[in-house]
Amino acid sequence: MSQPLVIRGGVILTLGEDNRVLRDHAIRVEDGRIHKIAPAAEVDAAGARVIDAAGKAVLPGWINAHMHFYSTLVRGLGKAKPSRDFVDQLRNLWWRLDRRLTLDDTYVSALVMAVAAVRSGTTTLIDHHASPGAVRGSLDAIARAVKAAGLRACLCYEVSDRDGADVAQAGLEENAAFIRRCKDEKDPQLRALFGLHAAFTLGDATLDRAAAMGRELGAGFHVHTAESPADQEYNMREHGQRVVRRLRDHGLLGAGTICAHCVHVDDAELDLLAETQTMVAHNPQSNLNNAVGIADLLAMARRGITVGLGTDAMTVRMLEELRVALWAQHLRQNGPTAAFMEVTDTLLVHNPAIASRLWGFPVGRLAEGAAADLILVDYDPPTPLEPATVRGHVVFGLSQAAVDTTVVGGRVLMTGKRLERDVDEAALAARARELAASLWDRF
Repeated sequence: MSQPLVIRGGVILTLGEDNRVLRDHAIRVEDGRIHKIAPAAEVDAAGARVIDAAGKAVLPGWINAHMHFYSTLVRGLGKAKPSRDFVDQLRNLWWRLDRRLTLDDTYVSALVMAVAAVRSGTTTLIDHHASPGAVRGSLDAIARAVKAAGLRACLCYEVSDRDGADVAQAGLEENAAFIRRCKDEKDPQLRALFGLHAAFTLGDATLDRAAAMGRELGAGFHVHTAESPADQEYNMREHGQRVVRRLRDHGLLGAGTICAHCVHVDDAELDLLAETQTMVAHNPQSNLNNAVGIADLLAMARRGITVGLGTDAMTVRMLEELRVALWAQHLRQNGPTAAFMEVTDTLLVHNPAIASRLWGFPVGRLAEGAAADLILVDYDPPTPLEPATVRGHVVFGLSQAAVDTTVVGGRVLMTGKRLERDVDEAALAARARELAASLWDRF
């Protein structure tokens, strides 16, 4: 295990339901977990690396509840035709892109974004991958990038029938192989879900095979759900059911499953999500970018649904996403003060709950016994910083501040804004440009 670590001198913000503001305290980390949080005089630094957090806020690392590492190399691509709607956007851009990805593309794309996550203080990501032309080994490639950066990630492959039976079968097998790997290795950095694209690209037979395999492996599912009206329209026309009910009837909902988006769900579907304890990942920037709408977080909150915050690869900066989520709910609820607590809960309370459910131990909390995933942010508050004002500081202050130090599992990944991983960032960027140029030629 890594050398013990002591962090002292900063203001500790535990966030979450505990939500304490601790001054003149220190944190000792041992064996990847937070061993002690106490007044600084009571925290022994013997044998430990000591980090001085003076002038900084010490917080849990951020968690991204829905990500697509594979999309990195599309940045700046202008070859896709204009799209009239969301399905056009999939056909003109994303499905053309993912079919052309190689395993090298997948690895480098993931590593670029993983390093960006370290620099942004995002320490855990729940990813959803697609590369129909290079399915086998794709999750291992992403895992290799995650390990190189030092992060935590939960991975899956999005099974779809859109590329034919052979590719769908390869996707089923890729999920199963990676789930078995995670169960066998018990690596605290890696977890797995069983990935599915969306109900409108999956026939009943494939859904049934996935459900059976997931049950046998003891895995939950990660599936795009009612992201646009097209998902509902297809399922009603072809199957006579709305999306969430169809997923439920195939045995895909439950406490281990994440339904991403849920923009176009009705009250009965929300009730099903609540009854099955299914988790939801809200992705407001992507939903606005794709012009599909804004999910009703208040309706979900009233039912007690665990709604986390994802980015759908629009960014790895979780406080950027949080701010957009808040402005979007103001518009959705037609009120300039609406949904502040519900929106901030997605990142500060529910994302830690989702990650802790998937990892099987506390993640995303500053508490004794929790995973030692934490960040130091340059922040000297200009107004009183106390439990009642923390969320306002997160949204309006910390969101504008620089991340100085990132720690995952007790390992220092970055300090003083310098990466402490064996990654040559300049060489990585150069390789990414080479691969992007080749990918764009094939697009």
